[in-house]
Amino acid sequence: MELIQQLVSSLGVNEDQAKGGAGLLFNLAKDKLGAGDFQQITDKIPGVSALLGAAPTETAAASAGGGLMGALGGAAAALGAGGLGDKLGGLGNLASLASGFSQLGLSSDMIAKFAPVVLSFAQSQGGDGIKGLLEKVLSPSA
Repeated sequence: MELIQQLVSSLGVNEDQAKGGAGLLFNLAKDKLGAGDFQQITDKIPGVSALLGAAPTETAAASAGGGLMGALGGAAAALGAGGLGDKLGGLGNLASLASGFSQLGLSSDMIAKFAPVVLSFAQSQGGDGIKGLLEKVLSPSA
């Protein structure tokens, strides 16, 4: 899948990390967007359903909670005040993403690195409309 190749080559992550991280971002979009909006994304971006399945699960995220506060602090610092963390709807979303990225062996600052790659890919597949839908939940400038 082209998105996974872009994440691997531009961020230096392995294929499983790329799939899981992208899946976490698409899961967040699925949770935050209406069903119709998310359906537009899945119609235009090939492989989204498979990526959703590659993301670490909430149950696993909850059981990994020992280092969650440290991960949250790191994610908040990496994303900056008023940045991506705010746009993601606060600590609940940030906690979920930070925990999921941690399970993938990625630091929480990688969340801010994954988002622009995913947005760029979304634009290449579905144009500005699809990118705009994802920006609602993923972009610090949304």
